[in-house]
Amino acid sequence: MTLTVRLPPRVEQELAEYCVKRRLTKSEAVKRAVEELLRVSEARKADLSHPYIGSDKGDGSDVSGNIKAALRARFRRTHMRPSLGNAAYSGGKRP
Repeated sequence: MTLTVRLPPRVEQELAEYCVKRRLTKSEAVKRAVEELLRVSEARKADLSHPYIGSDKGDGSDVSGNIKAALRARFRRTHMRPSLGNAAYSGGKRP
């Protein structure tokens, strides 16, 4: 496939210098750049699998009004600290 792209003079000059240093044709350098750009896009899609992105399994109601409460409840469920109870005090009595 043939593709024609107009580059600003500054970018064209930088591309030419890059290609001379690395002994690449401009076409090869542009192909590699486009492939890398597409690879990065695929990596961003993988980021959507993060546990806190799209993790609301609610009933579809609007949660924007109570988002702080929803987040607090979520973090309390997943990050509960073990209760020390009376173990921290000698003799089982609190001061």
